Amino acid sequence: MSNNDLSGAELINPYDDRRDKAQQVEQMFDSIAPAYDFMNTAMTFGLHRWWRKRALDDAAKSTGNPASILDIATGTGDVAFDLHRRYPNSSITGIDLSEGMLKIARKKLAKADEDDVRLNISFEQGDSLHMRFADNSFDLITVAYGVRNFEHLAQGLAEMARVLRHDGTLCIIELSEPVNPITKSLYRFYSRKLIPLAGRIVSGDSRAYTYLPESIAAAPQREAMTSLLYEAGFKYARFRSLTFGAVTYYIATK
Repeated sequence: MSNNDLSGAELINPYDDRRDKAQQVEQMFDSIAPAYDFMNTAMTFGLHRWWRKRALDDAAKSTGNPASILDIATGTGDVAFDLHRRYPNSSITGIDLSEGMLKIARKKLAKADEDDVRLNISFEQGDSLHMRFADNSFDLITVAYGVRNFEHLAQGLAEMARVLRHDGTLCIIELSEPVNPITKSLYRFYSRKLIPLAGRIVSGDSRAYTYLPESIAAAPQREAMTSLLYEAGFKYARFRSLTFGAVTYYIATK
């Protein structure tokens, strides 16, 4: 696929346009991995935990008791561990492009007190656009703050539909821009001025937290994302925005 076939966040790269976006995203998350959990909590004022709870609570209404769960763009593993607390008997696989992020997730896993955590959660490096899993492998798929980093969003959504079982549930959590003009103006000042400054100081990566608001603004949101879910083969797709529209989650069924 050429750049002429891309649009929106797919054209926003962390560093430059000479390499594939996936390679740049992998490098970026390897770079910021040590600071990721701290920055995630600081820049959302801890609200990311509440956002995750609201989204997963909603997904649970149509999920039942999933035997097999896939967490895409698992990062340092927080969603996977939350899923285990909800579904202690489920097999949970977390995949991510970044080995640096996975290294932290595996350290958390090794420190887990309960043996069943280590037995039921696994982390592996993998490309969400080309997953190794067979068709219809998972009852529940989650993606938190990952889809706007996909090099080819439609392909990534189609892959999720492929590996999700019939009547399985997809839950996507993604940052978004507020719709209200006043709130949007305040949000843009915070996300485009303050977060990049803090990110440079804490992570040492001068580009990663500038890429963040750029990719949020360019990514399809709300109705546009829901339409893409239908095009990928999902049904009953819906969304809900939280905290004045700063984050939106999507629930869909295969």
